[in-house]
Amino acid sequence: MATITKETLTQIIANDVKKENLGLVDLHKTRELLMDAGAVLLDVRPPAKVEGDNAQEAGIANAFYTPYPKFTDSLDLLPTDKNTPIVVGCLKAWFANRVMGYLEVMGYTNVYVLDTSIVDLIEVHYAHTNR
Repeated sequence: MATITKETLTQIIANDVKKENLGLVDLHKTRELLMDAGAVLLDVRPPAKVEGDNAQEAGIANAFYTPYPKFTDSLDLLPTDKNTPIVVGCLKAWFANRVMGYLEVMGYTNVYVLDTSIVDLIEVHYAHTNR
């Protein structure tokens, strides 16, 4: 990967500043991005932190389970269009924020972090699908 320059980081930060709440999104905005904007959802919880289903197993559209420790093994799941919205979630946004940064360095411009536990999103999904 090319060396990250000050200009690249400045552009990434400027892009994040344009996003409401610096790219942190709540459940409502996440559902909107997934359902209306065709966003990809990445559940990046490490395997030891997953109790029950991950987002992909839960059947959330465009959701992929890409555990943080093996994130680089899942790069082929990323959209080829770097403007596609991507929402990254975990339990407390720690790993999600890291992955957001990695994606932005890779050139993705429309990346968001779920501001709550991805478990909450899965529960909302189940409630709306009567599961």
